[in-house]
Amino acid sequence: MGLRSQITGLDPRVETTPHVEASLGVEKKVVLVTGGARGVGLGVARALADLGAVPVTCARNRTDEAEALGQFITCDVRDEDAVRVMIERIVETHGTLDGVVNNAGGSPFALAADASSSFAGKIVELNLLAPLLVARAANAVMQQQESGGAIVNVSSVSGHRPSPGTSAYGAAKAGLDNATTSLAVEWAPRVRINSVVAGPVETELAHMHYGDDDGVAAVGRTIPMGRMATPEDVGNAVAFLLSPLSAYITGSTLTVHGGGEKPAFLDAANAGNDL
Repeated sequence: MGLRSQITGLDPRVETTPHVEASLGVEKKVVLVTGGARGVGLGVARALADLGAVPVTCARNRTDEAEALGQFITCDVRDEDAVRVMIERIVETHGTLDGVVNNAGGSPFALAADASSSFAGKIVELNLLAPLLVARAANAVMQQQESGGAIVNVSSVSGHRPSPGTSAYGAAKAGLDNATTSLAVEWAPRVRINSVVAGPVETELAHMHYGDDDGVAAVGRTIPMGRMATPEDVGNAVAFLLSPLSAYITGSTLTVHGGGEKPAFLDAANAGNDL
């Protein structure tokens, strides 16, 4: 039984994300989604496709799901030359690059005291330096376009709270959010850049962090909205930030965490009431 059905059975008030039918003005916009082969990236690409955009996905490995959405480019976003070639291919194919979603990233669990000396560097490279490489290459194209462009960095609540076991990841995401504010100043007015700060998301890899279905459901119950986010939840927020509806929004963070985490001290303070 999946998380949605478990939640629905536990609390009929919990609603999942509806399919967005209304136009956001992103029709025919060409948008690169990094890490778009699975998980959040695939959900973002699907949400954009549903709204009439033209998603171009990239990842190190192909998947049938990503290729079904349109152009897929094999690319390691940590490789500056590969990123440059990828951007050139997109422009050659479509004649424009209207948006970029820097989604590629992630980190395995590793306590800082136990990780190798090179571990933190690799995590920061993937989650901070690689998005900056992609953003810079995209900006070079967008600045020359009459329509400019928009960039959305997919960040994480891990960058805004303690992140034990993924400290380098949290630090990288915090750095990415800060860089977003700086680049917004440098690249305005032609290019906008914002961050989506995501909370826990239910993907095919959720069990790696939260355990089995019961564990995933238990995490969902700690969130005020009663469930973890879906990749489409993140995708809808991204679509808004890419759309003309956010034409005056740049250098901002849009938090998509279902209300966040209830402070632990509340449970501790009320523990005696259960006796």
